[in-house]
Amino acid sequence: MLHKLAALAVGRRRLVLVLTLLFVALGGALGGGVADRLSAGGYEVPASESTRAADAVADEFGSGSPNLVILVRTPAGIDDPATTRKGLALTAALAKEPGVRQAVSYWSQDRAPLLHSEKGDSALVLAHLSGDEDRVADSLEALLPHYDKGFEGLDLAFGGQAEAYRELTEQTQKDLALAEALVLPLTLLLLVLVFRGVIAALLPLALGVVAVMGTLAVLRVLVAFTDVSVFAMNLTTALGLGLGIDYALFVVSRFREELRRGAPVPDALSTTLRTAGRTVLFSALTVALSLSALLIFPMYFLRSFAYAGIAVVAFAALGALVVLPALLAVIGHRVDKWSFGRRRRAATVDRGNRGNRGNRGNRGDSGDSGFWHRLATLVMRRPLPLATAVVALMVFLLTPFSGISFGLADERGLPADAEAHRVGDVITRDYAAQAMSPMLIEADGAASRARVADYTERLSRLPDVARVDGLAGSWTDGRQVADGSGPLYRQFAGGDGTWLLLVPDVDPYSDAGQRLVSEVRRTPAPFAVRVGGTAASFKDTMSALGDRLPYGLLIVAVSMFVLLFLLSGSVLMPLKALVLNLFSLTATFGSIVWVFQDGHLKWLVGDFTTTGTTVATNPIMMFCVAFGLSMDYEVFLLSRIKEEYELTGDNTRAVARGLERTGGLVTAAALLMALVFLSFLVSGITYMKMLGFGLAVAVLMDATLVRGVLVPAFMRLAGRFNWWAPAPLARLHRRIGLREGGEAPPVRRLRAVPQPPEPEPAPARR
Repeated sequence: MLHKLAALAVGRRRLVLVLTLLFVALGGALGGGVADRLSAGGYEVPASESTRAADAVADEFGSGSPNLVILVRTPAGIDDPATTRKGLALTAALAKEPGVRQAVSYWSQDRAPLLHSEKGDSALVLAHLSGDEDRVADSLEALLPHYDKGFEGLDLAFGGQAEAYRELTEQTQKDLALAEALVLPLTLLLLVLVFRGVIAALLPLALGVVAVMGTLAVLRVLVAFTDVSVFAMNLTTALGLGLGIDYALFVVSRFREELRRGAPVPDALSTTLRTAGRTVLFSALTVALSLSALLIFPMYFLRSFAYAGIAVVAFAALGALVVLPALLAVIGHRVDKWSFGRRRRAATVDRGNRGNRGNRGNRGDSGDSGFWHRLATLVMRRPLPLATAVVALMVFLLTPFSGISFGLADERGLPADAEAHRVGDVITRDYAAQAMSPMLIEADGAASRARVADYTERLSRLPDVARVDGLAGSWTDGRQVADGSGPLYRQFAGGDGTWLLLVPDVDPYSDAGQRLVSEVRRTPAPFAVRVGGTAASFKDTMSALGDRLPYGLLIVAVSMFVLLFLLSGSVLMPLKALVLNLFSLTATFGSIVWVFQDGHLKWLVGDFTTTGTTVATNPIMMFCVAFGLSMDYEVFLLSRIKEEYELTGDNTRAVARGLERTGGLVTAAALLMALVFLSFLVSGITYMKMLGFGLAVAVLMDATLVRGVLVPAFMRLAGRFNWWAPAPLARLHRRIGLREGGEAPPVRRLRAVPQPPEPEPAPARR
């Protein structure tokens, strides 16, 4: 297949490039406005008890948890008669806005104690905007201009889930534009330094643009059929640039290496695609399969990263195997134009290899010297103590992860000056109960007021319950504090059942909040009930993550094992790769807890609010992305070591030479990938900082300590067993294994292209 791609790239190179330009233009036009159609939520489990309860309350009763909170301040005081009149008018006006199902306030609820601050200087208006996240966002966008300058002299500030999601979407788009503005010039500069040339450095960026534009077009199509998280944009840009750079780095480097050996451009392309191209194909499969594990989770936040990630990997691989060879076929030897540093050496090596084009054993630059060769040789002389030291370091770096505490994304992930964040801080600091995060208890079937009152009374006696509202009035500590005769309680009647609103006085993400959900669900009820709300939704999310996680890990492990077996023919190498890749993640998981949950290194990663929790979906998503990228580098290194081993049969020499030939490239690719991920640190959203920082740490750890120390140490200890497989599997690999095989037929010859004159070697100094 790769031979055919090489022939296509050379024989139809101009057509390929024209079609690529059209594809990029169409992808940009189609995907350019996709950000406005993406959603900021996606953390709830669609078929869970909490989601069904919330949907039933919204559909049957036209009510639900407040997703919009308005903090009202006035110099006159919240109990001033004029303020009371204005507060009631504000509540009534808000209730009439399109998309607002219900609005209540401190003043409309008979000065409810839970809806005013303990200082008495502010009060709350709570509203429920109906519909899915997109409809809620549209309703909020239409509503805000009417109230953003206040209401009849009242000072208003907006918060709640709806406002937080709106600000998250806006902030994400701003952060993405800033990150791109910073990372593109820095990446180009580093590429020029890595390639020591301008033309070669531009090729990876071109490949990254192809991958990003294609993925944006795919996301634009997907949003017509399913919800997609706005944060998929960040992964699209990061992986598009990162993988485009990775794949182009290895393809272009191998192409230049073949040219320096004296191979004609068509033969150099053919060899490049048989070796580096095959490796790119394997690498793309490993990353895509690792990301595919996210598809088994029901939350569309995680599934969105799989959609974007798989698409960007596919386009990056297609670009590396079709578009990039077409570009190289057109450029030819001019790939080294405007180069510096290596031109004299390249010319000398080229002359030293003339006449040896067909001799694969005489490679000119043998790879028997250099930093990585010396490092591999040093490690293989003392494999056990060095490997033990590195493993001990990684275990130490993992220790903070033992204190991880999970939560979900909320307004605290926004910058401290964001309006939703400021409102949330005031409510947390000045209000006694979690009025913004109530539980919804939906009851099926007809029930008498007496039975509802009995159940409400039992719920109000539970620890950490501030108040329970329902058809039978309001109850606190087993006492009825309102009889349910006012207009507030009409919302609980309708259909064949009823529902109750329970206001806790503990954080919904805390252990106490989660215990309360369990106690409410265990409390005997005279009718069938379903419990929803923030705390219940978090509990159901954690349960779904825990249930699906083993299957996700199994998908990753089995697919990686099969792919690496097909590549290497060994059963030990895939097992080694799985174990060592887990080691590369230890520092990642330890660092995200130590930095972002515990609040260290703010001077380095940028200021953020320390919540004491880690967004529960982030470690899973980071595992799949980082594991795939680690396998990406494993494939590059293993392919070259296997190539050397097949030439020499010497395991130790093959490891040293393979590491020498790939160590610099893998490190350069890792640095560039880390730079792309570190651009997330400019984000004002805490969990995007966390994602970028964690993935950058994983990539750098993998490309240095794992590939530089653990891999050569393990392969030295295993010796010839590195390539062992049981006889049945060895026979299977001979039949279906993917290997380089014999020499490929030459691809179609290029027409003569004028080449720049070769520089004469400098005269030797005396």
